[in-house]
Amino acid sequence: MRVLVLNCGSSSVKFAVIDTQTKESISSGLVENIGVNGHVKAKGPAGNIDFNFDCPTHAEAVAEVQKFLAEQKLIDTIEAIGHRVVHGGKYIKSEKVSQEVIDYIRSITLFAPLHEPAHATGMECATKFFPTLPQVAVFDTAFHQTMPRKAYLYGIPYSFYEKDAIRRYGFHGTSHRFVTAEAAKILGKKPEDCCFITAHLGNGSSCSAILNGKCADTTMGFTPLDGLIMGTRSGSLDPAILFFISKKYGYDIDRLDKLVNKESGLLGLSGLSNDMRTLTQAASEGHIGAQIALETFCYKLTREIGGIAMALPRIDALVFTGGIGENSRVVRKTVMENLALLGYQIDDARNEDNGKNSGHIISKDGTPTAMVVATNEELLIALDTEALVK
Repeated sequence: MRVLVLNCGSSSVKFAVIDTQTKESISSGLVENIGVNGHVKAKGPAGNIDFNFDCPTHAEAVAEVQKFLAEQKLIDTIEAIGHRVVHGGKYIKSEKVSQEVIDYIRSITLFAPLHEPAHATGMECATKFFPTLPQVAVFDTAFHQTMPRKAYLYGIPYSFYEKDAIRRYGFHGTSHRFVTAEAAKILGKKPEDCCFITAHLGNGSSCSAILNGKCADTTMGFTPLDGLIMGTRSGSLDPAILFFISKKYGYDIDRLDKLVNKESGLLGLSGLSNDMRTLTQAASEGHIGAQIALETFCYKLTREIGGIAMALPRIDALVFTGGIGENSRVVRKTVMENLALLGYQIDDARNEDNGKNSGHIISKDGTPTAMVVATNEELLIALDTEALVK
């Protein structure tokens, strides 16, 4: 089956046409700067495009996607549409898109105000421009809904959970679920027979403890702000810090939101960049801010891995994935050296080529297994869509 995967963000639409049989992307692209000056860049079997156009809303963006796919002669080959949805709230699995699903996504806008309205609008636009195709919503939070109550509750009055569903939800679920299955396959086991710690590291980062194929705990919380230090997000911090900053500097809620989501993390610590590649190079050249950001990121990641390991009876593998996890040799090496207490030892040669010539393994033989597994969230969304449609 060929599935059109749509990822509608606050000001962008990312898309890909995935063949679920070959597991390959036939076409892909991105429409960005929606509401300002739209820009589309896409590639397909009949050629590529790269130009600016008038794009005031998501409707024009999805229309441009449909136009491109028609020019590529792919429209008639697509059998379904799969949507990536950041926050699924109550949903514990992927769902066929219906008006009820769209209305619910809009109803939890406060959970992810930049994403949920865009997701709902994207589904409505897809219905307009691809009226005959069935649609499926795949939720980032769904995989984490197997966490036990002791893992997902916060230490605030229980009434906030009962009335407002304030709890830890976790994110990057499609990535954690995909690499869990891949890691089990690499080890010659079934996911339900494995215990993993999966580290999805990118501009947004999170770790999960996977017990027998299901999430037992994860680092992100009510929103994707919690947990690890990220590109521009602070990760976990003492909430009283915000009270202090607000009182001393007069920051209101919106200014605090910008501070912890857009100005913190690697960018805030380094004063230079949120890009790990830039920071790694700068750190090697003596840039103090880059060195601070790199060592703090790796230490906080190590501490979260050590803490989340307590949700498991054993660790069959530590799995690195995401842009940083798959490509940053320095981060993996530093983290594994920090994890010496758990017995981890890195094999420098294996780590240098990202595990490509050693069956994904980057640890020394005879020591706890660590591996690099490339994630493919679009493929998982396509496979979920195929399963529900069929």
